[in-house]
Amino acid sequence: MLFYHGLGVKGLKDFSVRHARTRFLNGKFASPIIPAKSWLRFASSKISSEAFTPEQLKEAQLARLNGLGPYVSKLPKSIIPYAELMRLEKPVGTWLLYIPGTWAILMGAMEVSASLGQTLWMLGIFGIGSLIMRGAGCTINDLLDRDLDSKVLRTVERPIASGRVSPIKAKIFLAGQTAVGVGILAALPAQCWWLGLASLPLVFTYPLFKRFTYYPQAILSACFKWGAILGFPAMGVIDWPTMIPLYTGSFLWCMIYDTIYAHQDKEFDVKAGIKSTALAWGDKTKPICSVLATSQIALYAVAGINSGLIWGPGFIGGLSLFAYRLYTMIKNVDLNNPAACWKAFISNISTGLYFSYALFFDYILRLIGVL
Repeated sequence: MLFYHGLGVKGLKDFSVRHARTRFLNGKFASPIIPAKSWLRFASSKISSEAFTPEQLKEAQLARLNGLGPYVSKLPKSIIPYAELMRLEKPVGTWLLYIPGTWAILMGAMEVSASLGQTLWMLGIFGIGSLIMRGAGCTINDLLDRDLDSKVLRTVERPIASGRVSPIKAKIFLAGQTAVGVGILAALPAQCWWLGLASLPLVFTYPLFKRFTYYPQAILSACFKWGAILGFPAMGVIDWPTMIPLYTGSFLWCMIYDTIYAHQDKEFDVKAGIKSTALAWGDKTKPICSVLATSQIALYAVAGINSGLIWGPGFIGGLSLFAYRLYTMIKNVDLNNPAACWKAFISNISTGLYFSYALFFDYILRLIGVL
C-alpha cells in the first residue's frame, strides 16, 4: 500500500517534495511520475479516510455520484466539484433559506399594496440571492470544516475534504460568490443594505461554533432566516412589530428542523468531536422541539395580528396547515434512523411553501379588492 504511517502532514509534504518523481511500492521504487501536489492530496486523503472501511468509502462515493441528479451530473467534470460546493445537487437548503423571505415579501406587499410586477420581481431577486448566498455559506462551511468533514462518512466526499477542490481555489470561488451576492444586495432598496450586510458576520463564522458549543444550530438559524427581516424593507416598509415575531418564529423553525438534520450524523459527530443540539438534547429532542413549535406558531400569529393580516383566509388556513405538518413531523420522525431524519428535514420545504402559497392567495385577493 502506498502510504507511510507516522509521518504526519508536514512529513508527508516534505516527503512528497523530495520524492515527487518516484513512488514507493511494495518496498521498491517505481514510476510513473507522481507530482508533489497529487501525492500530498493522495496522502491527505488516506489520512482522512483511515476511520472508514474501503466498503464505506466506496459507498460514500457512489452515494455522491448518484446524488448529483439529472442536472449537475451533466455539467462538465471540471465544474461539478464547484457545483457541489454550492450544494446545487441538494437545493433543500436554498429553499429553506428562501421561504421566510417570501413570507416577508408577501406580507410587506400587502401592507403597502405593492403591484404584482414589483412583488414578483422581488421574489425573483430573493430567489437568486438565496441560491448565491446559500452557496457561499456552504463554501465557507467546507473550507473551515474540511478536517471535520473527513471524519464523518456523510461528508467525507465533499469537494475540499476529498481533495477535488483545493482550499486556495475554494477561496477564490468564495470571493466570486460574495461579489455576486453583494451585487444582488445593491439591486435592493438602500434601506436593505445595512440589514443585509449585518448578516455576513454570522454567515462567515457559523461553522466555527460547532467546535465550541452544542448550539451551532442557533447561529445557523440566526443567519438562515434573515430573509424574514429583509423582505419588508425590500418592499419599502419597516414594520418591526411584525418583522421581529416573524423572524423569531422562523429562527425556532430552523432550530427544529436542523436539530433533526443533525441527528443523522450523531454517531460520527461524537467520534469527531463535533457538537450539535442533537447531542445536547438527546432523547429529549422531541419534547423540546414540540415546545419550540408551539412558540413558533404563536409568534407567527402575533406577526399576523400586528400586521393586520391574520384574518385573511390564506393566513389562517396556511398557518393551520403549517402547524399540522410541523407537529406531525416531530411526532413521527425516527431520530435514530438517518434516512427518516433526512426525509423529515426535506419535508419542511413543502411545509413552508404551503404557507407561501396561502399568503400569495391573500395577496391576490387584496389586489382584486376582495380582501
